[in-house]
Amino acid sequence: MSAPRLKLGLPKGSREQATIALVRRAGSEITTSSRSYFPAIDDPEIECMLIRAQEMARYVQDGVLDAGLTGRDWVVEAEAEVETVADLVYAKQSFGKVRWVLAVPEDSPVQDPRDLEGKTVATELVGATRRYLDRHGVRAKVEFSWGATEVKPPVLADAIVEVTETGSSLRANKLRVVDTVMESNTQLIANRAAWGDTWRRAKIEDLRLMLTAAAGALGKVGLMLNVRRAQLDPVLAVLPALRRPTLSPLSEEGWLAVNTILDESTVRAILPRLKAAGAEGIVEYPLNKIVP
Repeated sequence: MSAPRLKLGLPKGSREQATIALVRRAGSEITTSSRSYFPAIDDPEIECMLIRAQEMARYVQDGVLDAGLTGRDWVVEAEAEVETVADLVYAKQSFGKVRWVLAVPEDSPVQDPRDLEGKTVATELVGATRRYLDRHGVRAKVEFSWGATEVKPPVLADAIVEVTETGSSLRANKLRVVDTVMESNTQLIANRAAWGDTWRRAKIEDLRLMLTAAAGALGKVGLMLNVRRAQLDPVLAVLPALRRPTLSPLSEEGWLAVNTILDESTVRAILPRLKAAGAEGIVEYPLNKIVP
């Protein structure tokens, strides 16, 4: 009898490269090819398949896949009955969540979702948009958009519901955000039967640990420094630590080593202040994982 293998879906498309990079940070060697939908991975107990994020939840629900990485938006859109195993906050361009927003032309009279009564909304997120409008008591025509959604108002639609990370594409197309329909981030989801299977659940939980640790390290760096005990308090006052910094005595009497984690974006401002506060031997180093 052949050994069991976990069937894992990875998102094909806009999140593909960021997801592959995250899997690599989690410790797996994975190789993709433009000619294959089956990436090679160095774990013999995992079989990977590239699937469009929009379809992932359905295939996981139906058991074609044991687990998959896809956006919360597409799980909600499909109303899929799956087990949500982990939230992984990373996106195509940034490390934050993405938003699906209701947007209209800058000169549109629409100021509130209720102003869309009887109008046309274009989106790829049809089901979730209809439910959003229903919650606001709005009857509007929701049309599926095959792409280039931002260019449809005002000629082809009165409004759109579109995903955004930075808002730059909306601004470039002279669109104004009226409301946020949904926030989304990547999730690790599992088929419920697979989640109930002892071996598969253990394998999925191992994935959760490693992926969560890798996602948690995105945008973070480690910082080590030496400081005289008498100058410790001024140095600690500068550090915005993930948790309290680790302090260790050095072999030289009266000196301490300080080890901490902080956002990479703050390093440029913090290093000169640390030096001024008395820190010496400052070393910044990259992080692959932070295990909670």
